[in-house]
Amino acid sequence: MNTHVSMRSRRKLIDIPEDVFQILSVKAAAMGTNLKKYIEDLIIKDIEDMDDAVIYRHLVATKPEGKIPLSESEREEFEEWLNKNR
Repeated sequence: MNTHVSMRSRRKLIDIPEDVFQILSVKAAAMGTNLKKYIEDLIIKDIEDMDDAVIYRHLVATKPEGKIPLSESEREEFEEWLNKNR
């Protein structure tokens, strides 16, 4: 999947089990980075590796307006955009 990751960010407080926290801290240090950056990079990589079909199924289930067919001009515009971003 070719995902463009926005530079805009949001904060989210998460709880990490202590043993996981320690292991991630060691892995981050081994990678030469801090824990926060390491976790951010893991999440971004996970999104980049996500299968387009999984995203599509979720969007169809949660955003039914996405089922409206495109007009011919919208399809052509999308295909041009898609080809530019490959």
